[in-house]
Amino acid sequence: MNSMLRTARSVLAVGLWLGIAVHAVAQTELSYRDLVNRMLDLEALAVLPQPGERCAQWSSYDRASRYDEATGRYVNWAANDDGPQFIRRENGAMILAEMQGPGCIWRIWSARAEKGRVKIYLDGADTPAVDLPFANYFDGKTKPFDYPQLSYNLNEHGSSGQNLYFPIPYQKSCKVVAEEGWGRYFHFVYVTFPAGTKVPTFSAALAEEHRSDLQRVNDFFANRLGEDPKGRRDGELVESGSLRLEPGERAALEIEGPRAITALRGRVWAKDRQDQMAALRKIILRITWDDQPQPAVWAPVGDFFGTAPGENHYRSLVTGMTPDFWYAYWYMPFRKKALLELVNEDSVVREMTYEVVHAPLSRPMDELGYFHCKWHRDVHRLPADRWPDWVMLRTEGRGRYCGVMLHVWNPLGDWWGEGDEKFFVDGEKFPSTFGTGSEDYFGYAWCHPGLFQRAYHGQTMTQNNQGHQSVFRWHIVDNIPFMKSLEGCIEKYFDNEERGTLYACTVVWYQVPGGTDPYTSVPVQERHDYYRVPARKAGGFAILGTPPGNVRTQGMAGFPGGKWQNNDQLWWTDAKPGDKLQVIVPVKEAGRYRVGVVLTKARDYGIVQLYINGKKAGEPIDLYNPTVTNTEVIPLGVFDLPAGENILTVEIVGKNPQAIPGYMFGLDYLVFEEAN
Repeated sequence: MNSMLRTARSVLAVGLWLGIAVHAVAQTELSYRDLVNRMLDLEALAVLPQPGERCAQWSSYDRASRYDEATGRYVNWAANDDGPQFIRRENGAMILAEMQGPGCIWRIWSARAEKGRVKIYLDGADTPAVDLPFANYFDGKTKPFDYPQLSYNLNEHGSSGQNLYFPIPYQKSCKVVAEEGWGRYFHFVYVTFPAGTKVPTFSAALAEEHRSDLQRVNDFFANRLGEDPKGRRDGELVESGSLRLEPGERAALEIEGPRAITALRGRVWAKDRQDQMAALRKIILRITWDDQPQPAVWAPVGDFFGTAPGENHYRSLVTGMTPDFWYAYWYMPFRKKALLELVNEDSVVREMTYEVVHAPLSRPMDELGYFHCKWHRDVHRLPADRWPDWVMLRTEGRGRYCGVMLHVWNPLGDWWGEGDEKFFVDGEKFPSTFGTGSEDYFGYAWCHPGLFQRAYHGQTMTQNNQGHQSVFRWHIVDNIPFMKSLEGCIEKYFDNEERGTLYACTVVWYQVPGGTDPYTSVPVQERHDYYRVPARKAGGFAILGTPPGNVRTQGMAGFPGGKWQNNDQLWWTDAKPGDKLQVIVPVKEAGRYRVGVVLTKARDYGIVQLYINGKKAGEPIDLYNPTVTNTEVIPLGVFDLPAGENILTVEIVGKNPQAIPGYMFGLDYLVFEEAN
């Protein structure tokens, strides 16, 4: 590209052919090799779904969540006892999943798979096709799943989460049965093929027969992520070069069709990390297909390549950032022309390199959808009974959902929001995919702040769960087809104001012309440097800075030993002697005040010294008591206080010999009386 519009010229690209026979169009018969090959087939995502094709998920989501047909409202929609659930008991065993064929299980996940056996019965057989301790599904060593890139436990990264991506097809039916001791939390993601499709019934012997096919996929995931899995295509061309864009300048490239973009590579140069974070959010990639009225691709350039903020090195099957180049291998077909644009919306000059690879279509455009990729924040509103759903994609038409990169800004740290995924397909009232947690959807567990990268999912950026987190999941074999509409959500427990927790997502899907794409451009100020650290609040008080330990609001209505204002308190835990907490105390008018405080006592509370605006306030206060209660007003002295913010400092100085060494502190309220 350069700043002048031009038409693509011929430059041959290099690539590597894997010898994969791809069958992405609707077929009446799929061999096991066909199914295995889909694990590397990115072109198949563009093929429009056929009637009867669907993807759904059985999981251990809390069954208290339901849709009430009588009222048309969602009940207990945030229920969160997601670990021990299942469909029903049958002959003493637990039914985890059951499906009608023809179909295929593609993904199995757990947070805590244990030694209890999980059995998969196919096509009405009395003998299970798979009968293993659940933990052995994920150890990468146990046949038939003995491929460590397909069967793995993310404990090796400290992130937990157990994953199996492996085709388990069935012609008529599938039932998954668990014995006691199987563990907690599960997902079984499966596809149903159009009626009449013939697939083989899975067995250990079938997997062994196709060991070389499975090993090829395993080896590609292990050693060759960063390459186009298709390899070089006949008639492939490359456009490459360097750009220097002035503020506000646009570079454009027009490619004549019918063709398909098969790879985008490049990188943006920056002087340091902060400059890089700005550049990658302020440079926009736009792609418009044929004569469509708006771009189908609109994303900050860094987010398009699968991570944010800034450059975070990782590799997946589809996207990645390496020290040498960034890449995206989404298959992007078009009929007449493709207009690619890079726009520098920064206030400084930006320099970058680029490479665009394109090739002739491998099948008629009438069979294909257009590639869409959009970045957005907080676009959709939902009724109160749908809380805490946050919409990643809402669209109408026919197409396939292919995944998301979610950037989370979590300024106050700790848990950033639970986050069951929910996909409503073709007007469903209850979602056919209902998950168990945001970490679980992205393939790990317990919101662990560890980095990991796999072919289909990863966590590419984290600041120990305080600050920026970036996670992605690409739905390749488990893409979600829709014929009329799709709404894909993930739960967001904390609103934007409560803790300052903010979501931004880059969502990818394919769609027929004329389908609904509700996402438009987003101003610079709403996509870069919008993240701020709010004043932490607890018990009605604002907290200065980031104190050691944990500060939060504790409800006190259940404690009979006292009466707290508003039935809550500021609660400081996990501190130790010498630690200090600073609480912002507003005073309306400047003056001389006699100050008092009401605190909480309990058996695991410490001894504290208080200060007001840096001056010692009274003597150390022993907060030990055998039961939980609040104090009378404790006098702290007389102080000259300015109007506005004043600071109450709490220092842990020790504990009563009888106290359990928790060093906790609880603040109910302060009293200010004018003093002469």
